[in-house]
Amino acid sequence: MDLTTLLPSFGSSLWAIVFFIIALSIIVAIHEYGHYIVGRWSGIHAEVFSLGFGPVLYSTHDKRGTKWQIAAIPLGGYVRFKGDANAASGPNGELISSLSPEELRTTMHGAPLWARSATVAAGPIFNFILSILIFAGVIFSQGVVGDKLIVGDLRALPNAEYALKAGDEVLAIEGVPFPDGTDAEASESFLELLPRTPYLDYTVLRNGDQMTVTGPYFYPPLIVELAARGAAMDIGMASGDVITAIDGQEIYAFRDLKEAVEGGNGEPLKLDVWRDGQMLDFVLVPRRVDEPLAEGGFQTQWRIGIAGGVAFDPARETPGVGEAFSAAVNQTGRIIEGSISGLYHMITGAISSCNLSGPVGIAQTSGAMASQGADNFIWFIAVLSTAIGLLNLFPIPVLDGGHLMFHAYEAVSGRPPSDRVARVLMSIGLAIVLSLMVFGLTNDLFCP
Repeated sequence: MDLTTLLPSFGSSLWAIVFFIIALSIIVAIHEYGHYIVGRWSGIHAEVFSLGFGPVLYSTHDKRGTKWQIAAIPLGGYVRFKGDANAASGPNGELISSLSPEELRTTMHGAPLWARSATVAAGPIFNFILSILIFAGVIFSQGVVGDKLIVGDLRALPNAEYALKAGDEVLAIEGVPFPDGTDAEASESFLELLPRTPYLDYTVLRNGDQMTVTGPYFYPPLIVELAARGAAMDIGMASGDVITAIDGQEIYAFRDLKEAVEGGNGEPLKLDVWRDGQMLDFVLVPRRVDEPLAEGGFQTQWRIGIAGGVAFDPARETPGVGEAFSAAVNQTGRIIEGSISGLYHMITGAISSCNLSGPVGIAQTSGAMASQGADNFIWFIAVLSTAIGLLNLFPIPVLDGGHLMFHAYEAVSGRPPSDRVARVLMSIGLAIVLSLMVFGLTNDLFCP
């Protein structure tokens, strides 16, 4: 489902902003609810739960006396606990000094250290939980490819006249046995052994009988997915496009496209593209991209921002709940690891600082992912939730990690930092956060 069809056609910028607000609001609501619910469980009273900042558009009070509100500026949110002077949880000294010991226990500043730490940590943790639940749900609903390669839906390709059918179990192609799908090295060798021709001979098992039938090139130059804000998306290429020629030279394999891009040193490529029976022309300029390596570190490559796929959608099977959640946890961990590695390599100068996006870039990515379907947009929400949870754990005052740093100091020294020191550190932290926001916005506007 293309989510952009749900909105009037007022331009890409509008619906990019709309989907960005939707994604951010979901993530912020979960983050702040983590603070709220764990604080409540820990005996800390929440006076205000706000989704957004600024003028209040709607509010209501629950039976516990908490005010739930939606504010006009949908770029964040906060929970103001009893005893807080502001949304950043600075203490209201005058109020706190007037409270009885019992009342003081219900404030953020009079609660035990464990209760305050748990309440602060709950926001990022709930972000990670949201990511895991979304990843697991998508994996469970989409299914996973089984040990046997069975043909599912055949993709639309030019000159699609072949005998391969849905339900066929692929045993070999051009006499080369199909490898174990978990062995990446064997899969790479398998593709190298296939002749780059439009049709191949498939050995298949059909209704219990083994036979040889013609089929398309196994891994054609087909666009299955586009990278948000990538070179291909920016010039109007779409999922389902098939590149039939580069600079007038016919190609049949995705490897031909990959080699042309990586070996072209960024030179423009003239592409002939088949789309739903029509031929289109594009001129595509690859971009220099820093990519993480499996063994750690990064490498610089030329990329056009597309992902390919096999000539048919492999049949899938429903994974077990445990398998889906295990994969979801691993996916969340990979995002955290990649984010930390990327930040480290940007700081050391190993990769370009343009890899850091600001609000404009994130909004553009939101719209781009939504334009490719509901599943992609939901997956993006999970990725962004992990990133926001991780960012909030950085030990910068005003962020959750900064508050946890104060709590760690209190646990070691037996007393919290003085109000004066805390105020100075909070001012420094605010300056750091604002500087990062400006830096990211500058990247959005001026990086290629």
